[in-house]
Amino acid sequence: MGEFQNVSNENKVTSIEELKKVAFGEVVELPSFVQGVPFYARLKRPSMLAMTKSGRIPNELLVEANKLFVNGTASVATQNQMDSEMMKGLFDVLDIICEDSFVEPKYKELKENGIQLTDEQQLFVFSYAQRGVDALKSFRK
Repeated sequence: MGEFQNVSNENKVTSIEELKKVAFGEVVELPSFVQGVPFYARLKRPSMLAMTKSGRIPNELLVEANKLFVNGTASVATQNQMDSEMMKGLFDVLDIICEDSFVEPKYKELKENGIQLTDEQQLFVFSYAQRGVDALKSFRK
């Protein structure tokens, strides 16, 4: 225990400059509002743990939010016993995720200008926030 394996020359420590670039997100094409008008935004992947620790995700929604994060939106949508309050709460969680994911433009700026994301766009941001660019392949079919 405590032994380090020799790392090949191919692997190198990621520089602070590279990490800073990643921390500011990446430009991603979201589903458009209307056909033929692309929608690009800079998104980052927020931490559910950090959102929970800071109280951004209310305690009463933690169990359902965790199901959403672990199992995806399909598992939540198929639960017949979910009441309207819980559904509203989950939409609030999606809203929080969008708030914490948008770097440019800011989600607040979109809302202040009367721009409401579509359901598809919100689910897209959720998928991106949880699994990164690879999760977006299903939206591109």
